[in-house]
Amino acid sequence: MCGIVGYIGYREAYPIVIKGLKRLEYRGYDSAGVMLYDGTDLKVSKTKGKVSDLEEKSLSEISTNGTIGIGHTRWATHGVPNDVNSHPHLSNSGELCIIHNGIIENYEPLKKELIKRGYTFTSDTDTEVLANLIEDVQKKENLKLGKAVQVALNQVVGAYAICVFDKKKPNEIVVARLGSPLAIGVGENEYFIASDASPFIEYTSNAIYLEDEEMAIVRLNKPLKIRKIKDDSLVDPYIQELQMNLEQIEKGGYDHFMLKEIYEQPNVIKDTYRGRLHANTGIIQMSGIEDNLEKFLNAERILIIACGTSWHAGLVAEYVIEEFARIPVEVEYASEFRYRNPIITSKDVVIAISQSGETADTLAAIKLAKEKGAFVFGVCNVVGSSISRETHAGAYTHAGPEIGVASTKAFTTQITVLTMMALRLAKAKGTLSNSDYFRYLQELELIPEKVTDALASTNEISKEIAAIYKDATNCLYLGRGYNFPVALEGALKLKEISYIHAEGYPAAEMKHGPIALIDEKMPVVVIAPKQGHYDKVVSNIQEIKSRSGKIIAIVTKGDTQVKELADHVIEIPETSDALSPLLTTIPLQLLSYHIAVMRGCNVDQPRNLAKSVTVE
Repeated sequence: MCGIVGYIGYREAYPIVIKGLKRLEYRGYDSAGVMLYDGTDLKVSKTKGKVSDLEEKSLSEISTNGTIGIGHTRWATHGVPNDVNSHPHLSNSGELCIIHNGIIENYEPLKKELIKRGYTFTSDTDTEVLANLIEDVQKKENLKLGKAVQVALNQVVGAYAICVFDKKKPNEIVVARLGSPLAIGVGENEYFIASDASPFIEYTSNAIYLEDEEMAIVRLNKPLKIRKIKDDSLVDPYIQELQMNLEQIEKGGYDHFMLKEIYEQPNVIKDTYRGRLHANTGIIQMSGIEDNLEKFLNAERILIIACGTSWHAGLVAEYVIEEFARIPVEVEYASEFRYRNPIITSKDVVIAISQSGETADTLAAIKLAKEKGAFVFGVCNVVGSSISRETHAGAYTHAGPEIGVASTKAFTTQITVLTMMALRLAKAKGTLSNSDYFRYLQELELIPEKVTDALASTNEISKEIAAIYKDATNCLYLGRGYNFPVALEGALKLKEISYIHAEGYPAAEMKHGPIALIDEKMPVVVIAPKQGHYDKVVSNIQEIKSRSGKIIAIVTKGDTQVKELADHVIEIPETSDALSPLLTTIPLQLLSYHIAVMRGCNVDQPRNLAKSVTVE
């Protein structure tokens, strides 16, 4: 969580750091801070609140000149969000400054030992402990900053991406990572440091992504040196060319990133299957699958591990893979997977799904699966991310940067990749007839056009419905089969951005408890496309109607039966049952968005959340 930015070079650091923090604010926005070095002294300004609050405060509090700077936007773990707990943190001498993304799990015993040695602490954070630990090592063993950081980190248990600056070594910043992402932008006589590449995309297209347990000494006008934290061995830097552009991380005229990303879905779904799906010739070509086809075909089962929206995409994949390829599938919360001593064998294939590719729980589950001998396949959106490096093989979605905290286009592009995987496996196994196989390929190719249609036809009706139910306190979402996961995802979106309590259920489970909640004040969103278990869902709608519930139905264009029963109807284009989640999710995204806007909620930065969950 948290976002970190650093700069060392010939430009003024302050505007680079502030702009970078604004781009990383999706990672956390409880508080923010900046440190600048002006050639003589280091200056720190920090505050509870957003980066805009920091900008206002810092301009009146410190001079902003200097060509070295670091900054931080926080998602609180240790210590409540306030000015004191905000980063950066200084050591007791005031000479050493640190920013940190992650959690130091053994900070309490370290803090107690440092207190015995005379150190004092002003914050409740684990990060201030790390700052003083580095200073203590530095003084006690008379070490240079880089070596002191290395020795200190070998005493630390937890996860971190850190930037450390020492006033006594004003021509360098020391950075290190374990479990939390860190990228270094390489320019001409300048370096940029950030949690991801978005803060420096307009300055350089060259980036180095540190691996776990690596540290780098970033020196002015000198080559970068990367070392292993454990044994101090040198690592050859690998410079990657960035695959994003500035336009992708700007709003482009939309009021919110979330709305922009909802409307990008036709293009990004097409980008995701472009070059992979050849409907006319009946070919699906995915190198990660082709190179490991036998592992999938010989798998006794497929385990899907993910969190949040990615877990919902995994549930859709469970239906699709079992239906098409007839391989048993289990879907696990990554956050629970490693703690229940799961049974994993070398005959399992594990599919790990994550938008960011940095989700801490999913990474931990991947490591466990690899230890047990399973083949691990990653599905993620961010090139060069930790999951893309930790897995044996994988497939990228091509959603482009997703800035809104509530995931939208990541969900539909994940489903697109997973559906193509299921179809490719079905073709190899012969579990789908040729006619069905070609039909699905052709229908999948038409999905972007149908998503465009759904966006055009459902936006206004979603807004009208939102105006009616924006003050609801509870909401139920019901779906069957392929659309049960969509009900879960729709409920999650409403919870995330509007703070209305919502629950998703299989429609048939309503009468096993949730029906007790239904009265004339309860809105119930029912996903009822023509394909699938239509008659059964109609029966569930009748059960709601007889108890005076307010029914918002998502139906196939031209539906008449549900229209007679529902209070509100949102129509979507027709497609096959297996592909319907790519369409039924669209009006639910729009409904949540409009409700959140009408309630005055911060759509892109909902309270208590962060985009990339890099701590457990």
